[in-house]
Amino acid sequence: MIRSIYTRVVLTFLASVIGGTIIALFVATWVFEDKLNENTRIPLLHFGQDIVRVYETFPFREANSFVSGMKQLDSYHIRIFDEAGKFQSYGTLNGHKPVPVTMEEIKKVLAGEVYQPHNRNISALLLGLQLRTEDGTKAMFVETLNPPSVTARRNLVLNFLLYSLIAGSLLILVAAMFLVRPIKKLTKATRRIAAGDFNVELNIKQTGELGTLARSFEEMMHDLQQLEQMRKEFVSNVSHEVQSPLTSISGYAIALKRVDLAEQERNRYLDIIIAEAERMSKMSDSLLKLSLLESQSQQLRLTTFNLDEQIRRVIVAIQPQWSARNISFDLDLKPIILLADYDLLSQVWTNLLGNSIKFSKDNSVINVSLKQDINNVTVRITDTGIGISLEDQQRIFERFFKADRSHSRKYGGSGMGLAIVKQIVTLHKGDIRVESEPGQGTTIIVTLPIIAPTE
Repeated sequence: MIRSIYTRVVLTFLASVIGGTIIALFVATWVFEDKLNENTRIPLLHFGQDIVRVYETFPFREANSFVSGMKQLDSYHIRIFDEAGKFQSYGTLNGHKPVPVTMEEIKKVLAGEVYQPHNRNISALLLGLQLRTEDGTKAMFVETLNPPSVTARRNLVLNFLLYSLIAGSLLILVAAMFLVRPIKKLTKATRRIAAGDFNVELNIKQTGELGTLARSFEEMMHDLQQLEQMRKEFVSNVSHEVQSPLTSISGYAIALKRVDLAEQERNRYLDIIIAEAERMSKMSDSLLKLSLLESQSQQLRLTTFNLDEQIRRVIVAIQPQWSARNISFDLDLKPIILLADYDLLSQVWTNLLGNSIKFSKDNSVINVSLKQDINNVTVRITDTGIGISLEDQQRIFERFFKADRSHSRKYGGSGMGLAIVKQIVTLHKGDIRVESEPGQGTTIIVTLPIIAPTE
């Protein structure tokens, strides 16, 4: 089995050229055969008429002697038949097999008919003419012996085709090298990427399909590099997030083995262990949820509901979070009916409003508004909290990313809430963006289509 694409290209070209050459030769022969025959019949007729005039002018013996010495007999063969079918031939056959002549054809020529059969065999043309001599009427049949003109044409065509094949083969050998070179580069690059090396430069500047393939490959390589970086960060973040509660659980579990531990301290240690276990459980649930959303195996259960009423219900449900810090809400919620997944969107508002409460100052106000146009509904949630830097705004929807690292211990969280929100909004064919300045608060803008996306 031929595996080299270079060899395949060359062999395919050679097979195509050889096959095309053979077909072209047959087609050309078939198309121009009648023309070649016609061009050969005319000289044959003229030669035959000249022979007739020789026999009409000279005595039979002198005519025979004259005809026997003619140079044209290199190309023609003459047979002169009498009424009994006996013949005398002139010229050398040189291995040529003469065309058989029947008595019926001889009789027709003796009667004065010009016999010239129309066949497609250009290598054997026959002419029959009546010959009047002093020895009586005879039938003369003149036959071509592979006409030199036809042979020369064939040799010319065959030589031309042979040289064309050789020249074309050499050109395709060179052209195939340039054609296959970028593919070999792509193959080597693929092997390096498979080995984990993403620092590959192709430098393929060709246009057309190969250029498009090279650019697509470079884009794929860039995406794979980013994906690999995200994978490493994900593993690192998971390890870090899991290690912290495990260390706490292990440390306090060891402390519980102390015999002289006071009951109050024992209960506090147990509470810490329970809290850390719950944090790990929530993180596991969030990871599973995010994995389902990103794999798009989560099916939307579409229902029609009042979006404004849903947001109010979420605010009431999280009342313990904002009432304890004396945070209030300024609501501008117009009645809007939406077709969407109720439970998933409820999780979106819970996460977004929870973040606003978490990062807002005590005694502050959170503004929530709803607006609707022809195609979309827009939800804006604005707080006056610590804000987000421009650099961090580009990454806040990544899993495990925490914008305010200096306050991570104070505010807690796994850093996956906004990643889940982003995936839910994307599933609904919507969009989410952030507007914020450090120390000036944050505004989250969610845009959802009024017409629900197909599942």
